[in-house]
Amino acid sequence: ARTGRLEGETHAGKTYTISTGAGPIVPVMSESGSVTVDMGCPILEGPVVPTTLAPTMDGEQVVNAPISVAGQDWEVTCVSMGNPHAIVFVDDVDALDLAGVGPQFETAPEFPAKINTEFVQVMSPTHLKMKVWERGAGPTLACGTGACALTVAAILAGKTSERTCTVSLPGGDLVIEWREENNRIYMTGPADYVFEGEYKL
Repeated sequence: ARTGRLEGETHAGKTYTISTGAGPIVPVMSESGSVTVDMGCPILEGPVVPTTLAPTMDGEQVVNAPISVAGQDWEVTCVSMGNPHAIVFVDDVDALDLAGVGPQFETAPEFPAKINTEFVQVMSPTHLKMKVWERGAGPTLACGTGACALTVAAILAGKTSERTCTVSLPGGDLVIEWREENNRIYMTGPADYVFEGEYKL
C-alpha cells in the first residue's frame, strides 16, 4: 500500500486529490518523503461489514466473536474500511499456516461477501505485526485498508490503548492513527519512484 507522487513535488503539505472506486482520497506529502492519507471512518456495525456473526458489543459491533474455521476455534473482530475485514489475533504470526487457513476464512459462510483476513501479533502496545489473506488475491505484501482495520480492531479488542501504531507488513511498515476527535483513520508510509508515464487529457 504505497502512494505515488509526481516528479519534483517533494515539499511538505503538498496534496493531490485522487479519485478511486471507494471515493476521493487526498494524500499529504511530508519533507521526509512519506505520505499521509485520510482513509476515512471505520464501519463497525456487523451487518454492514458484512458478517452474520452475532454482535458482541453495543452498536452491533463484532469484537472477539467466536468462530470455527479450518477445524479450529478462533476469535475475530470485524471492521469495514469500505471493504470487509476479519481480524484474528495470534501468538506467533510467523508460525501461522496462512495458505491453509486463509482461504477457509475468505469463504466462510459467516462472511457473505467473502472477507479479507488479517492475522495479527501484538509485539508491543504501539507495534502490530500482520499477515493478510486478501479475498480474491490470497497472500499479499501489503494491505492499507487491512492495516487500518487491524489497528481499530486492536483497540476495540483491548489489545492496545494506543491510537497510533506501527503496523509491520511483509512489504514494510505503515503508521496508522485512529483519531478520537473525528473518528477518522490516517495512514502514513513511504512513497517510492516506481514508474513514469504519459496520459492524454
